[in-house]
Amino acid sequence: MSVTTSEAEKHAAATYAAGLVEDGMRVGLGTGSTVAPLIPVLAARGLNLRCVATSVATAEAAVAAGLVVESFDALPELDIAIDGADQIAPGPWLIKGGGRAHTREKLVAVAAARFVVIASHEKPVPRLTPPVPLELLAFGLESTLMRLGQATVRGGVLSPDGGIIADWTGAFDDPAELARRLDADPGVVGHGLFEPGLVSDVVVATGADVEHTRFARP
Repeated sequence: MSVTTSEAEKHAAATYAAGLVEDGMRVGLGTGSTVAPLIPVLAARGLNLRCVATSVATAEAAVAAGLVVESFDALPELDIAIDGADQIAPGPWLIKGGGRAHTREKLVAVAAARFVVIASHEKPVPRLTPPVPLELLAFGLESTLMRLGQATVRGGVLSPDGGIIADWTGAFDDPAELARRLDADPGVVGHGLFEPGLVSDVVVATGADVEHTRFARP
């Protein structure tokens, strides 16, 4: 089976990001198809690393590759976290959550001194568009959906912490305004809008080229 352009680009971006990791670092590992090629490349470097995984699937893959995975409580501060994104807009604003782990991924991004986003060429966009993944409490779910008005339960498996996965489907012009609205609702555990202040680096592979952009993080 031939490797698709997207798969090759994900591998290229992951390989580049693995090169940003230094010996002795505490590393946050994201979830999804873009992070999947990162794990074996990172393990092959043979560094002394302590890792936190954002999902069971990532933890299992990391341990199988030979990486040391610890609980987040054991490593509350991280040197670097690496993860993919569903959309990357100027700012950079991100939409994440295709892998249902966006709440954990945001917690890990906040805990990391450096948050590196890796992506293939189609992920950068002029502006963010729906859907925006949501994690909702099961308790009072129908009440939460009524308040939100433009959210649809995705179905399928739950989040890594047992939350209901849904998607905000309404149009929006200002991601900051939508993020504030979602943050204010008590039924919303987390949403997939990642604000610019979280992001330190964006690594995008386009064909054979890899573009690395650094951002000032407060």
